[in-house]
Amino acid sequence: MARELADLPFARYLTPLEEEPEREGDYDCVHVDDRQLEHLGAEHVRFAESALSSLTVTRGSFRYGRFTDVWLRAVAWIGTDLSDTSWQDAEFVEGAFSGVDAGGAVLRRVRFEGCKFDSVNFRRAKLREVSFVDCVLRHTDFGDADLTTVSFPRSTLTDLSLTKTTMRKVDLRGATRIGIADGIEGLRGATVTPLQLMDLAPSFASALGITVAEESWP
Repeated sequence: MARELADLPFARYLTPLEEEPEREGDYDCVHVDDRQLEHLGAEHVRFAESALSSLTVTRGSFRYGRFTDVWLRAVAWIGTDLSDTSWQDAEFVEGAFSGVDAGGAVLRRVRFEGCKFDSVNFRRAKLREVSFVDCVLRHTDFGDADLTTVSFPRSTLTDLSLTKTTMRKVDLRGATRIGIADGIEGLRGATVTPLQLMDLAPSFASALGITVAEESWP
């Protein structure tokens, strides 16, 4: 279950961050709340033991940013550059990602709950101990990404790109739907249910060049 702000071990130490995050800014125990951030240039920023809530970030850049022990609720990322960022011990609750570039990002011990992903680029990203709980992922690109110990309980996955994806201990059994746009071979290393395997059969057949047709009778 997602934590509330008051549940965070550092909640009582948080101080409001009044100004906009800056490039190479170093922020500890801050709370960024109820803001509209547009065209923000915050490359190489660092957040630790901090909270971000009720934010809309539009066409900003946090490239090379580092986020450690952060909690984010109701944060909408729109057309924002999160490439080559590093996230550790982070929790996203009811977030939205649209047209986001997270290529090359490194995520370790990260939980997404009730989040929506639309046309998000995770190419070359490394995910370790990451869970997507009650999430919706549409047109999400995991090409060349490395996923280890990743799960998708009660999540819907449609039009995923898995070209050259590497999976280890990836558990898809809890997903309510799995739709692969390309790179079906990228599922190697994942665990699925027998029913999910049946649903994926057409994609496997297409990748192997197998034509499935009704029986013909003499």
